Amino acid sequence: MGDLSPSQHPVRRAWWKESSVYQIYPASFKDSNGDGIGDLPGIFSKLDYIKALGVDIIWLCPIYKSPQVDMGYDIEDYREIHAPYGTVKDVDRLIEGCHEREMKFVMDLVVNHTSDQHKWFKESKKGKGNEFRDWYIWKRGKYDSDGKRHPPNNWAAAWGGSAWEYDEASDEYYLHLFAPQQPDLNWENPKVREAVHDIIRFWLDKGVDGFRMDVINFISKVPGFPDAEITRPDQEFQSGHKYFACGPRLHEYLLALGKILKEYNAFSVGEMPGVEDPQEILDAVGFDRGELNMIFHFEIVDLDHGDGGKFSPRKWEMSGLKRIVNKWQTFMINNDGWNALYLENHDQSRSVSRWGSDLPEFRAACAKMFATFLALQSGTVFVYQGQELGLINLPNDRPISDYRDLETLNAWRDLLAKYPDDKERQRIMKREITLKSRDNARTPMQWSNSKYAGFSTAKPWQKENESYTEINAETQVGVKDSVFEYWATLLNLRRAHKDVFIYGDFELLDAEHSDVFAYTRTFENQKVIVVTNFRKTPVTWSLPKNITLQKDNILISNYSDPNIEEGLLSLRPFEALACHLD
Repeated sequence: MGDLSPSQHPVRRAWWKESSVYQIYPASFKDSNGDGIGDLPGIFSKLDYIKALGVDIIWLCPIYKSPQVDMGYDIEDYREIHAPYGTVKDVDRLIEGCHEREMKFVMDLVVNHTSDQHKWFKESKKGKGNEFRDWYIWKRGKYDSDGKRHPPNNWAAAWGGSAWEYDEASDEYYLHLFAPQQPDLNWENPKVREAVHDIIRFWLDKGVDGFRMDVINFISKVPGFPDAEITRPDQEFQSGHKYFACGPRLHEYLLALGKILKEYNAFSVGEMPGVEDPQEILDAVGFDRGELNMIFHFEIVDLDHGDGGKFSPRKWEMSGLKRIVNKWQTFMINNDGWNALYLENHDQSRSVSRWGSDLPEFRAACAKMFATFLALQSGTVFVYQGQELGLINLPNDRPISDYRDLETLNAWRDLLAKYPDDKERQRIMKREITLKSRDNARTPMQWSNSKYAGFSTAKPWQKENESYTEINAETQVGVKDSVFEYWATLLNLRRAHKDVFIYGDFELLDAEHSDVFAYTRTFENQKVIVVTNFRKTPVTWSLPKNITLQKDNILISNYSDPNIEEGLLSLRPFEALACHLD
């Protein structure tokens, strides 16, 4: 894992390290024209709200022209905007609005795959002689001893079934690591790489400040496309991550992207699922590597995934969380890499409900605790829309018929097909869907307690979360002790003490404690301790012998008047604090 010894590293300052990011899911943020779908003018109308939170960058999930099979992650045209969201002129206005408010504007780039409606794929499908045929990955099938045709290998698609789709006209299969309507591009083809580079320059020339890159580590596949190891004997198709999560030419491709981004001093964050080796990620984000600024890893958000996948149960353990956080914090600091810090996004449910408690008496304290835990670590902080309000998951009684997420619906369909009469399996999966479905993050943003949560004047594309009557922006912005104002204070604190919180070293404290997550941040002669109680019950924590807390030195706390006595800290439910140490 490289050098994990106490670091003597130089301080490598960069604007993107000191930034915090606000992520927007366009369909669910704000509807300006009463069609029930969020749009770009709606986002523009809320720029002052986002600025008040104190973030530096706005990142939009895909807004390109798309059939919306996977909520815009299936792109039909990279230079046009999905009509219900608005126009390219609306993007120009949004970029200008961000820049006027001294915020940067980042777009989502999805270039591992396109939509099957993209003109490149439509041409590719016309036949083996078409000039676009090898812009995608086409292979002959296999035949068994009985003459039955099978896909080229046993790779599973992300949401079930084979990763290969048969095309009868050409008697070949094309690869789709996600939905069949999302064919994978063939990055081995230099024309594909050139086309992607042109798309990147098109948007950077318009004033876009960088990109979040969707599953960017999947773009290089191992030649030969070997069969995956059988890790799920209960399933016909297997995870092929070993052969595409960090393929042999990945860093070559990323260097070419990084060269363009460097010309524009642009921001980049890559989504890299299926990678747990810090060295592999360091190769992508090392300060002098010239590839990406940072990446999203999945180890924390996969902690509660069971052996049967995301919608199977597993109780997350504090020991696991500590091991993962300590690994990435220490490794990146000591090896000149950088972390992207997140708990929520468009693919994850609400942290308060998932890992804490959304009971009315706890949810605000819990939301503030998670904010403290996350935002004072080393890395760039990502806040997902509604996280700054402490939004919670969907209610347990919401029927599957009200869900819209492809991943959720496919998993439920597969379970019913396999176990139509097994009510206990169905009960468990329904519970896990309520806990972890992506739809928890995709309900309309809760602006007020008026009809449809103030998101729209019409029925929204996805039913609002009933919690909007109590949890909404109108009751929090400018209101002392609200979750929103706590987040704003935290982000301001991070900026005001950037040496210690952004560039300081990280040390995990009391690694064995199963309820309290505590750590220190140190920069030269500055030292801060961060203590968080992850439980809804009071916890007494013994301070390390060399640490003394002074109430006058507390920088932030989600309770008034912390209880410190003779080396013991009596923590209330979900209590969190940061304290400067003399």
